[in-house]
Amino acid sequence: MGGSGPSVTGWGRLAVLAAGLGAGPAAAQAPAVPPAPPPVVQPAAGPPAPAGTLGEDPPAVRQKLFEAARLLNRYKDSEALAAYQDVLKINSAHYLALWQSAVLSVKIGARYSDETRKTAYFNAAARYADRALALRPEGGESNYAAALALFSQAGLYRSENRLAAFRDLRSYVFLAVGQRPDLPEAWQLLGRWQYRVGHYNVLERIYSKIILGGVPPGGSVADAMRSLETAIRLDSSRVSFYYDLARMYRYQGRRRRAVALLQKAVRLPTYTSEDLTLNRLCQQLLPPLQRAATRRARRQARAQQRAARAAGAPPAALRP
Repeated sequence: MGGSGPSVTGWGRLAVLAAGLGAGPAAAQAPAVPPAPPPVVQPAAGPPAPAGTLGEDPPAVRQKLFEAARLLNRYKDSEALAAYQDVLKINSAHYLALWQSAVLSVKIGARYSDETRKTAYFNAAARYADRALALRPEGGESNYAAALALFSQAGLYRSENRLAAFRDLRSYVFLAVGQRPDLPEAWQLLGRWQYRVGHYNVLERIYSKIILGGVPPGGSVADAMRSLETAIRLDSSRVSFYYDLARMYRYQGRRRRAVALLQKAVRLPTYTSEDLTLNRLCQQLLPPLQRAATRRARRQARAQQRAARAAGAPPAALRP
């Protein structure tokens, strides 16, 4: 992406193609609490076929999908959500509109500090995702939407309910990356889940083993870092991927790798308030990590000098 502004890529382009989740971050907005998703209306002749590609959509739906794509490329999430809701008024079983509505509901709800509004959006996201899953139980997008909604809801739950949510979303997120390994956001979510499960404390592990049938398998720090590395390989323009992985490296004492990631992150363009916030967080993390890495390098150099003197070799000059 260049300095002249974002290109027509990401969510908008993928929404037009009905082929996956986009990469563009969303702009900060303050929309109203979302209305409940419209009920699914089944025709008398049988359930509707799951729509989701332009070739099988009527003109009115195609027009709304293009409108949603245009709005997403302008980072207008609330308006894009409204456009997808208009699609669902025409066809309540439109797969693309359902899973995109779920993802957008999570993104919008996450911007609120008010827990009531967060809950309203996250619950709406879960309902959209459930309907998408009913259409395509094995769909990578529907499973990603379900995992994202559940992960977001878990942040508002009490400890025992949060652990149950982490257990339940495991199958969704693994199926999402299995069916759509090209979705970088799915890999990011998988990495976040793996890191969180890999850091269960003693009480969380005991509760999971006794009440929930065991700690969910597949969660570890090493797996989490590999998942985030995959997300960055798929899309190197997302500051949130770098920020998540840099923090993982930092907590594991891998300061040089964290510094390298943060240096790349702070140079990325910022198009939205979320981008700007993450960019500032990266800038705050960078100086102390750089100082710590420098101190470690100096300690290692001094240790090498002492070892050289002990071996009778001439000492190497200390790096500045």
